[in-house]
Amino acid sequence: MLVSPNAPGIPPGAFCVLGRHWRRILGVLLTMGWIGCTRAPEADVVIHNTSEPETIDPHILTGQPDGRIGAALFEGLTRFDPQTGRGIPGLAERWDISADAKTYTFHLRPGLTFSTGEPLTAEDVVWSWNRAVAPETAADYVNFYFYVVNGKAIANSTNPPSLRPPLGIRALNSLTVEVQLVNPTPFFLDLCAMRIMAVVPRHAIERFGDQWVRHDPMPCSGPYQLVSWRPNAGIRLKRNPRYWDVANVRSETIDVLSGDSPSAALNLFLTGRIDFLVDKTVLPTELADTLKQRPEFHPFNYLGSYFVRFNCTRKPLDDSRVRRAMALVIDKRRLVERITRMGERPADALVPPGTDGYDGAHGLGRSALDARTPKEFDAAMAADIAEAQRLLAEAGFPGGRGFPRLAYMFNAGGGGGARMHEQMGVEMQAMFRRHLGIDIDMRPLEYKTYLTDMSHLNYDLIRGSWIGDYNDPTTFLDLFLSDSGNNRTGWKNARYDSLIERAAGTRDTAARFQLLREAETLLVRDEAPILPLHYYVGMFAYDPEVLGGVYPNMTDEHPFSAVYRKKLRGGGK
Repeated sequence: MLVSPNAPGIPPGAFCVLGRHWRRILGVLLTMGWIGCTRAPEADVVIHNTSEPETIDPHILTGQPDGRIGAALFEGLTRFDPQTGRGIPGLAERWDISADAKTYTFHLRPGLTFSTGEPLTAEDVVWSWNRAVAPETAADYVNFYFYVVNGKAIANSTNPPSLRPPLGIRALNSLTVEVQLVNPTPFFLDLCAMRIMAVVPRHAIERFGDQWVRHDPMPCSGPYQLVSWRPNAGIRLKRNPRYWDVANVRSETIDVLSGDSPSAALNLFLTGRIDFLVDKTVLPTELADTLKQRPEFHPFNYLGSYFVRFNCTRKPLDDSRVRRAMALVIDKRRLVERITRMGERPADALVPPGTDGYDGAHGLGRSALDARTPKEFDAAMAADIAEAQRLLAEAGFPGGRGFPRLAYMFNAGGGGGARMHEQMGVEMQAMFRRHLGIDIDMRPLEYKTYLTDMSHLNYDLIRGSWIGDYNDPTTFLDLFLSDSGNNRTGWKNARYDSLIERAAGTRDTAARFQLLREAETLLVRDEAPILPLHYYVGMFAYDPEVLGGVYPNMTDEHPFSAVYRKKLRGGGK
């Protein structure tokens, strides 16, 4: 049934939009076995995971919805602690670190197997890492391997495999893996928990190639195995009985739904059909003020930034003066106060403040963000707009004359975060026109197309965001290295690369942060291949009396293996 328009704390009429989505809701309920003649066994926990995953191959997935599924199915030497979001023992039960912090010796747990029964040994770890770093795999997260000896050289190589240098990992025996790092890397154990460093089944990949994830049963190394995947409806996961820590995998079955309608997702949550809304992008932004007051909705701070990418390979966006001009005219306070409304902080830099004690760069528009009174703010914005108009004229477009019509692209959907992306674009469109005299069209895209076009630089301006993978500023700054698969701007800067590389070899924290700050200044002030808009505030929805194992943390990692039901549906224990 649909929720009553007079549900406690929800404004009357808030769910009238559900009429447009009844077929979607019905399809989800039928698919996951909630209604119909042949009822499938009910899952222990039902999670809404926003967008449909593009892939579940942990080495090539990119989006956060994909990553949540990948983390449930595949594990690496370490895994994420559900409470802290930091790396803790996974397939490796312990490790030794050399005095110079450049050699890690991992000791695997005896008796490891894949979900299909094949042994999982140190050789499988070595093979998996070599697969992930190989240029043929084309992994967007391959830069995580740049911390490993020869990782960068291999990823950028055009030579055949036989002529490439060896990756700095080897199996000392079936239970021992040794890893050589280029420099001491204080967050390396967090990196080892990342999806791209997960262990995958060599035997299945060599037999089935790129189609290995489509063959049933799919061998898994993580706490869950795949039961079914119905595109645009849902994924069912089942506890992996051969997982080394199966006794502590709290739920036997988990249904993971996808969908782009926040009204439908919220309705299913409020009627008890969904237990956990893991991402605030499926919450209707127009209800933000109300939802924040309800006990089932839990805001938290985490490492996340929202920004615009410029395609620096296209004219006139290849000119930093144009990019800087466009960045200077955006009123970011207006964006967070009128649109996001969850308490987000306007951003002039990429790295969220306080990331592991890092005091970041000051980017364009900082004076307006620092203003304490309306008068100070108006004066700062006026100065920024005047400078933007000067830069645009200097670039050859006085008053916007002769400037080509560009498009702003974003992933579209039924509302919530997807609707918010459009609203942000419309507000910026008006600011560009009002202050610079230039026109930007809005171009919504389906999520998979959005990811593909961004990766292939098939855009002018595009919505961007990043959730920190580990608690260090490099989780953000490494994105925009010239050879990073996640750069996706076409911007290359040798000085930026050099500063990041020098920081990687610097053990003194203050000196290291200073180098990173210089690099970030290039990124957000001098060159501006991106336009930072705000830092994220997270919000997930669950009833703590019904669901356990969910914890806020700075990396927004919520392993499915920790999530469990305290009460049966219908109120039982």
